[in-house]
Amino acid sequence: GSTGMVKSLGGANGLVAGSNNMTLYTFDSDVANNGKSACTGGCATTWPPLTVPSGTTPTAGAGASGALKTITRDDGSMQVTYNGMPLHFYSGDTAPGDTNGHYPGWNIAKP
Repeated sequence: GSTGMVKSLGGANGLVAGSNNMTLYTFDSDVANNGKSACTGGCATTWPPLTVPSGTTPTAGAGASGALKTITRDDGSMQVTYNGMPLHFYSGDTAPGDTNGHYPGWNIAKP
């Protein structure tokens, strides 16, 4: 069975991507459920979106009980949202468990 595209590591940790166990983040400038991501261009290079192939339904793994949906980004890619908030990686995280992206305006995505 699939481990899901998003799951929780439990404890104080936030959500991670099922594909690589890397920490996921949300951006304070995003508005839940508005169908857009405020992080584009250079921002999206530093904070790459968690995307899925078109037509794919994101699935939740253990501990991730929120609503998983997708939005269409400006470039046509499908970004995963959790409880309406677009999910991003941080380019400075290099290993599972890294949380280097916890900057002002950015939060570790919480289950």
